[in-house]
Amino acid sequence: MTSFLPFLWVGIGGLIGSLCRYGFTLWLGTPGAMMPWGTFASNMGGCFVIGAVSQLAADTEFLSPAARLFLATGFCGGFTTLSSLIYELVQMIRDGEWLHAILYLNGTFFGAVLAFLVGMSCVGLIRNWMH
Repeated sequence: MTSFLPFLWVGIGGLIGSLCRYGFTLWLGTPGAMMPWGTFASNMGGCFVIGAVSQLAADTEFLSPAARLFLATGFCGGFTTLSSLIYELVQMIRDGEWLHAILYLNGTFFGAVLAFLVGMSCVGLIRNWMH
């Protein structure tokens, strides 16, 4: 049976990460701006944190497994999912899996745009159907 403690670390980290992301959006967001600076800052910050965590975990015993769960999965997961994508992408590249990395990156990017557009279309269809 799996301990509940890892779920707690991820949940607390995710809560803090989500609150920080929302704070960045409020702090750096400018209505009508050409660039969503809050989202950009959280994506870059999350990638920085997960990069640092992964290197510390690979090179040292500085971070416990609970700290890694809290920071990488929890905080970065709540702060930005881009950091997880980049982490996984870099792991594929380190393992020499260039084709998988390219397919993953392009599939994620174009798939996300497509999923976003399909979601928009579904809402439009439902809205039209209800009227």
